[in-house]
Amino acid sequence: MSDFGLCGTCWRDTLFIGGAVCDCCGTPLPGQDEGENLTCDDCMRTPRPWTRGRSALVYKGNGRNLVLALKHGDRQEIAKPAGQWMAQAIADFPKENMIVAPVPLHWTRMVKRRYNQSALLAQALAKHTGLPVCPDLLQRPTRTAPLEGMTREVRFSSVKGAIAIHPRRRHRLVSRPVLLVDDVLTSGATLAVAADACLAAGSGPVYVVTLARAVKDA
Repeated sequence: MSDFGLCGTCWRDTLFIGGAVCDCCGTPLPGQDEGENLTCDDCMRTPRPWTRGRSALVYKGNGRNLVLALKHGDRQEIAKPAGQWMAQAIADFPKENMIVAPVPLHWTRMVKRRYNQSALLAQALAKHTGLPVCPDLLQRPTRTAPLEGMTREVRFSSVKGAIAIHPRRRHRLVSRPVLLVDDVLTSGATLAVAADACLAAGSGPVYVVTLARAVKDA
């Protein structure tokens, strides 16, 4: 990997999301981008609390490898080009007065992992967009079980109420649009809880961006 992206082989093997996408969750849709606001079946079935969402990569093949290397392999340098890819993914988002916030880790996972991959992504994204970032805007007072392998229903029930606004940071989001950053969007359960917490604390509209999007039959 270079400082600015991927080597030629890795680039060829990485599925970047482009063309028509769901405006809510960023999943790729058939056809070309013709400027319409499209909504996928999942978002029609389960309305999202956030306003718009985007992802840079499909969570498959090298896209999945990049996420896992950042998340579990201590490959923190991946965040630098990832921030640029994510910035491109949200190029059409309205950004006036927007604040960037990562999805938080519970402190026990921070001790084990030593860093929050979502916070690294948020910092890198903020550098490319010029937006302010508040790394501890959100807290995770409740430790939840890993969501990998869980059904959609269990994912949503297991993270309910698990994320809260830092009481000393609430003033930073009041009436402001918030851009939530995470590494991967699967069911959207964690981001939904984070968005709900922001809206309940008096934020403006919430937007989300992730490095990768899990896609059915991708």
